Amino acid sequence: MTENADRTTGEPTRRDALKYGGALATTVSLAGCSELVGQGEDGDDRSDGAYSVTMAPMGEVSFDSPPESIFTRLTHHAGMAFALGRGDDVNAMHAPEYYGQLWNQFTERLPGVTLDWTGLYSSWDPSKEKLYELDSDVHLADPASVNALDSKDASDVEEIRDTVAPWFGNKFSDRHDEPPAEWADRYEYYTLWEMFEKVARVFREEERYEALAEIHGRLLETIEEKLPPEQERPTAVLAGMSDIDGIYVYTLDTPGFLTAHMRPLSPAGALSDNISSGDTIDMEVLLEADPDVIFSLGGLHPETDMAGIRSSLRDHAAGQKLSAVQNERVYPQGARYQGPILNLFQLEMTAKQLYPDVFGEWPTYTEGPYPEIPDGEQLFDRQAVAEIIIGDR
Repeated sequence: MTENADRTTGEPTRRDALKYGGALATTVSLAGCSELVGQGEDGDDRSDGAYSVTMAPMGEVSFDSPPESIFTRLTHHAGMAFALGRGDDVNAMHAPEYYGQLWNQFTERLPGVTLDWTGLYSSWDPSKEKLYELDSDVHLADPASVNALDSKDASDVEEIRDTVAPWFGNKFSDRHDEPPAEWADRYEYYTLWEMFEKVARVFREEERYEALAEIHGRLLETIEEKLPPEQERPTAVLAGMSDIDGIYVYTLDTPGFLTAHMRPLSPAGALSDNISSGDTIDMEVLLEADPDVIFSLGGLHPETDMAGIRSSLRDHAAGQKLSAVQNERVYPQGARYQGPILNLFQLEMTAKQLYPDVFGEWPTYTEGPYPEIPDGEQLFDRQAVAEIIIGDR
């Protein structure tokens, strides 16, 4: 492995100032570090120079200026960069071709917003050599989840932190899973929007965060005000339906941001208590649960055949008996590792899919981008969201 020449000469670089602070870091060398005054909540410095942001499991992370090049691993972090107008600065992510196409199903409805993640490094299990080569200013990824990979140990994670750029991410808030044992005593769980607020501080984009959070808050208020009584809510299953003989399912009441677009709408989970999030079931078990609504994960992806999924269910001996199939309530969903923009769209689409009489009908979807919703039936302002991402507000 060969480090970049600017490191071997001993000359200070911009990344030399992008090191960890706090209990997890070695001594941080930052110009003006002694002037870290006026810190806000969670150690976020509000001065014009160096600043720090605190999030588990990293602890306090110090920066001298907003990072420019951005490494990500999972798409909730890439989606946060995108929401802050930094989508084009992402240099790596898991399955970029797949998720780039999926994200663009939604950006179609945001005037003037474009996104191109084609050709990025696919970073599910990033090699140490590639992390040096990318030479990112920040790694928006959970060091505990990277440490959990068979290919990485704690020393690898620390080396990249100290010689390339800090880690800043949280993965196990997805389902409140247990992190590796060595990280357990420093781990905390966050909602999607709590995490987004901290990421926004890293990039000094608090105003963008606040503007999007206001839209998100109004959307949640609309949902809460109009949510039908509990006895009128349908039962539902969130499932991966690409193989109907081996269906993987996610329980709707599991804490974590994977279902951040489900819990506010409070559908009744149809699965029995002995089925856990991420389990694989067969059609007989699904029929036993007999949900009123089936949500098909990834159903909005351009390579997913929603018409074929519905047809396969109708042609299956057990599938055709499902209430959701008979009542034509098999709906597409987007991504589990959703960023804030997808979360807005998925809250809207799920509200319409569950409660069409209250929030307006969800169009029958077979292919193409996120459907056009009439202005009077949209649950959030697309133009406002687009202007925030672009930076016109």
